[in-house]
Amino acid sequence: MLLTISTTYSPATDLGYLLHKHPARIQSFGLTFGQAHVFYPEARTEKCTAALLLDVDSVGLTRRPHGQFAENFALAEYVSDRPYVASSFLSVAIARVFSTALSGKCKQRPELVETEIPLKAKLSILPCRGGEKLLRRLFEPLGYTVGAERYMLDPQFPDWGQSRYFTVTLENTCQLSELLTHLYVLIPVLDDEKHYWVGEAEIEKLLKHGSDWLAAHPEQEAIVRRYLKHQRRLTHEALAQLREEDAQETDEVGQAYKEEQIEERISLNEVRLAAVTEVLKTCGAKRVLDLGCGEGKLLRKLLAEKQFEEIVGMDVSHHALKIAQDRLHYDRLPEKQKKRLHLFQGSLGYRDKRLVGYDAAAVIEVIEHLDVPRLMAFERVLFECACPRTVVLTTPNIEYNVKFENLQAGHFRHKDHRFEWTRDEFQSWAAGVAKRFGYTVVFHPIGPEAEDVGSPTQMAVFTR
Repeated sequence: MLLTISTTYSPATDLGYLLHKHPARIQSFGLTFGQAHVFYPEARTEKCTAALLLDVDSVGLTRRPHGQFAENFALAEYVSDRPYVASSFLSVAIARVFSTALSGKCKQRPELVETEIPLKAKLSILPCRGGEKLLRRLFEPLGYTVGAERYMLDPQFPDWGQSRYFTVTLENTCQLSELLTHLYVLIPVLDDEKHYWVGEAEIEKLLKHGSDWLAAHPEQEAIVRRYLKHQRRLTHEALAQLREEDAQETDEVGQAYKEEQIEERISLNEVRLAAVTEVLKTCGAKRVLDLGCGEGKLLRKLLAEKQFEEIVGMDVSHHALKIAQDRLHYDRLPEKQKKRLHLFQGSLGYRDKRLVGYDAAAVIEVIEHLDVPRLMAFERVLFECACPRTVVLTTPNIEYNVKFENLQAGHFRHKDHRFEWTRDEFQSWAAGVAKRFGYTVVFHPIGPEAEDVGSPTQMAVFTR
């Protein structure tokens, strides 16, 4: 199977920097199912083309049956299109061979990553279960000009009709990482098949590579359903997360403003961020995570402290991360400051190797946005897998809500809060977490205390 990517950007050979593959060399990569080769059929200043040629081990496929192809009929192992068509094998190859470009990184020419350049991708044989109409419905809303040449089942027997195979060209002016991301997700969607087992991890991959554009895509449901191999539970969970994020992006500004208004009289957010920053300084942390960083208010305070050598902000919402990047003026930060700060999208419901190895983590006003059944997954992700030495966690104290004159009785402070705990409920939960994962925990009030209801925010500091 063959994928080519061409550009007429000047100089066109800058494509080599973006792909991290030198135009003058042929490079080969061993994969579990075959070999991938990268080469440049043309590399001129006016036009440059990179080719990814995937040579699938067809003998190996017969020894390891996969998916529906091994179950449909007796000759499935011997009559298979898998070695010859663009499929999930090609998506895996893109992720392995062009991993740096897919993630939007380029050390030598970082400005190129954010540059929209004219790109043309060509897939020699792409199976489209749904035909040209589906192909266009998937790519045209993303800004692509689509060309499709369909093949007959057998030119010698035209009565047999047309096959599901196309040669496809996609043209767009966009960032290279966007093109690779769209191909990575949508190739197996068009094929409507995957060569490997599909489980919970596929939701994380889909959200990682798709949530920035999939939430607004008119074919969202079809993409999610096909990507997750028509598994109802996984499809429902992925759609729920996408729609929750979309709803948050639509409503988050107004709701955040409403919550700030409720707490404004006592400047609670400033007091809270100052208290968290002080705990992180006191514990001696140098590498810090801000999990659920939102629009970056804590990140701004941490950047002002020289003690913190590496500061990472993670949030489930790409929209919130973009706002954080803008408000932190990331593009205008001195190079030394940029190296200290990293932002990435992620979910606290899934294990993430990127969170491992940090001195401390701050989880500020986050857990109340999680459904109670998902708290156990959050606990394992943070306290068992990431396992920082110190965790600073804050959440509202529902007992104090009666003190807010502009909050109706029985209402939470934020529309998206799934719960708000009393002091006893929070301390019972935190003590249980500390015991299960080998931490000690102490509690601190944040904000003005009232004798009968405590403070508006409660903070737990876990240490191990």
